[in-house]
Amino acid sequence: MKSVLDSIAEVAGYIWQKGWGERNGGNLTVNVTEYFVDKPTMTGERHPLGASFPYIANQYFYVKGTQKRMRDMARDPLSNGSIIKLSPEGDSFSYVTQPVAPTSELPSHLMVQNYLQQTGSRYKATLHTHPIELVALSHHRAFLEDAQRPNHLTKTLWSMIPETLAFAPLGIGIVPYQVPGSVELAKATLEKIKDYDVVLWEKHGVFAVGQDIMDAFDQVDVLNKAARIYLDALTYTAAHPDSEPEGMTDKAMLDVQRIFKLPTQRPC
Repeated sequence: MKSVLDSIAEVAGYIWQKGWGERNGGNLTVNVTEYFVDKPTMTGERHPLGASFPYIANQYFYVKGTQKRMRDMARDPLSNGSIIKLSPEGDSFSYVTQPVAPTSELPSHLMVQNYLQQTGSRYKATLHTHPIELVALSHHRAFLEDAQRPNHLTKTLWSMIPETLAFAPLGIGIVPYQVPGSVELAKATLEKIKDYDVVLWEKHGVFAVGQDIMDAFDQVDVLNKAARIYLDALTYTAAHPDSEPEGMTDKAMLDVQRIFKLPTQRPC
């Protein structure tokens, strides 16, 4: 359990240092059930979730606290978040550690965690953060979903550097703008997470899943690095309007996929 908390603190520190977690921006959850061998019987007050999550009933999660800052979580995860246990019905929770009210987006995170358990996924972590360069690209209509240019953003990011394709082989999904914290945003995110490990919320941030919190962070980091390379390349275009960032060719990207035997769907 200590190693999980240390990893959460490390990722929170990276997010703050990169400027991805202004004030109390961003949140995360991690399924920590495997670390509770002797399951304590919960007798404390139950807090309703407003929905039922049957596939994660009786399971344990670390959850970032509401209004808590990533920079503070980096110093002390258990003063800026809590470990909670879901009820047998999966519709409420009790605190296992000292009570720190969870993020208001907890039901959205648990909706995805419920899906991951339902499908037998090895993924245990969900992360929402505000990577600057990816959010910047979401302000450009050309990179949003378009029937004329499907997966344009994914292909652009993959083409910037071979490692993007190697370490983010599923690319990035896109959810059109929705009110933050809304049910509509949660449902749209869940649909995209069925096909992608990282989902870009238009003009807002990203939502990512991973086998642990570092895995989720790494995929966002890789994709955002590619976005930064693209934006940096555009600075030359500003002085030379006829020169768009070239990117790797389709053949070069296919060679990377072939050599590294990259998956085209999430491993179970």
